[in-house]
Amino acid sequence: MDLTSLFLPIVIVIVFLSLVTVPQGTVAVTTIFGKYQRTLAPGLNFRIPLIESVFKRISIQNRAVELNFQAVTIDQANVHFTSLLLFAVMNGQEETIKKVAFKFVSDRDFMASLSRTVEGSIRAYVATKRQAEILGLRREITDAVKTNVDHMLEDWGFHLLDLQINEITFDEEVLRSMSKVVASNNLKAAAENEGQALLITKTKGAEAEGNAIKIAAEAEREAARMRGQAVALFREEVARGMNQAAKEMRDAQLDSSLILFSMWTEALKNFTEHGSGNVIFLDGSVDGMQKTLKDLMALNQMHTLNSGKNG
Repeated sequence: MDLTSLFLPIVIVIVFLSLVTVPQGTVAVTTIFGKYQRTLAPGLNFRIPLIESVFKRISIQNRAVELNFQAVTIDQANVHFTSLLLFAVMNGQEETIKKVAFKFVSDRDFMASLSRTVEGSIRAYVATKRQAEILGLRREITDAVKTNVDHMLEDWGFHLLDLQINEITFDEEVLRSMSKVVASNNLKAAAENEGQALLITKTKGAEAEGNAIKIAAEAEREAARMRGQAVALFREEVARGMNQAAKEMRDAQLDSSLILFSMWTEALKNFTEHGSGNVIFLDGSVDGMQKTLKDLMALNQMHTLNSGKNG
């Protein structure tokens, strides 16, 4: 038998066992007799056949895991969390790859440790808060957990890219009690707002009424002043006319009492023509007329003297 035909199948098997294909986005860790040997990059690689074996293929792509767990607040309220954890291998350096490959027996153990670490961090933080505070502390919870988890992942060769708390819910009884509290607070706020609105309405109404009274008083005072001025002007014009008429009658050597008699008769005529049914008592006797004329003449003389002084 030809030696070439004998060894050719062996060579082909050896070559075949020497080739290792590593998919894109992963690296392969090889060992020799159980000891770390090297890291194979993506693509076609050669290894020492029979003695060098691929221990683990490690994905260097981003990984995501969704976690669902429960925590208890300081006032004994159960809080249910749904969170999303995004992480990846820190870098492609040899020491980092060795951490990822040999820290845990399997990926299942790694994921269990990661989940418990995140749950423990969130539970420890929530245990110091009250149920009424939790919904408003989503960002603070995330930041607190990121610091703790990222530090631990670095020891395992990973880096935390993002941690999102997508959902925070309470037990049904807690939700009902919180709804009652919110409803009562809303009713209280509505009552306070309604009271404030009523107070403002009453205040504005009182201010408007006060301003209206003030404006009416100012208008009445102005009207009274103008009426007084009109009466004063009327009296002044009457006096001036009587003075002029008396002067003309004196120049004509006539008795000025005729003016007063004429005014007396004109007044009686005006009362009769324009009266609205009211009864006016006047002394129509000769003595009464003389008395009235004397009074009018005295007023006329007093006005004449005052006019002379002022002139």
